[in-house]
Amino acid sequence: MLELILPTAVACAESFADVPESTLLPEELEALGTARHEGRRREFTTVRHCARRALADIGVPPVPVLPGERGAPVWPHGVVGSMTHSAGYRAAAVALSDQVRAVGIDAEPHAALPGRTLGAVTLPEERQRLAALAADFPQVHWDRLLFCAKEAVYKAWFPMTRRRLGFRDASVTFDPAGGTFRAAVVEGTGAEPPAPLVYEGRWAAAPHLLLAAVVVPAGPAAVRNRPDCATPPPS
Repeated sequence: MLELILPTAVACAESFADVPESTLLPEELEALGTARHEGRRREFTTVRHCARRALADIGVPPVPVLPGERGAPVWPHGVVGSMTHSAGYRAAAVALSDQVRAVGIDAEPHAALPGRTLGAVTLPEERQRLAALAADFPQVHWDRLLFCAKEAVYKAWFPMTRRRLGFRDASVTFDPAGGTFRAAVVEGTGAEPPAPLVYEGRWAAAPHLLLAAVVVPAGPAAVRNRPDCATPPPS
């Protein structure tokens, strides 16, 4: 499912269940520490299993993938990537840094945002757009998809800038027919080194899962998308 919203320059691996045979490397075991919650240990392990599968697809041998600053994964030199996990889903996406500058992926349950979360993560104009989308395409939980898209943007943004990006620091617009979105970062965020202020992404919706992906090309050349990656709202 994830590969349908990523360009061919990005390798990915996903799992819809924890993988019993997956194991952690010694450095990862140390990073996990004394986490006793079995669910946390399983997701930590399986998502790194996915990461090593994706790395193998771009010719990188098995290496530890450790959590770094703000929990962002630390990739081998010359590699960029992103990981995500949600209920019943784990995934990783990686690329060579001479082809792709940054990758951000996120997965969320296909359900409405809880409580008052919407007001905390959206701008007024986004809430207007979400209301229109919900009226025209009620089969998609657009509020949760917006949260998912902003998480993907942040995961691409942070490795480039090492700066926080709040939920209200970007405004997202969805194309419901083409399975795409556009995120415009509010100017004045102080990104150093410079990072793009506009991000083009893709999204996919399944009955129980939402996915969003952002890929920032390296250099002036655009990264070409797969021809079959358009994902209209589910019927």
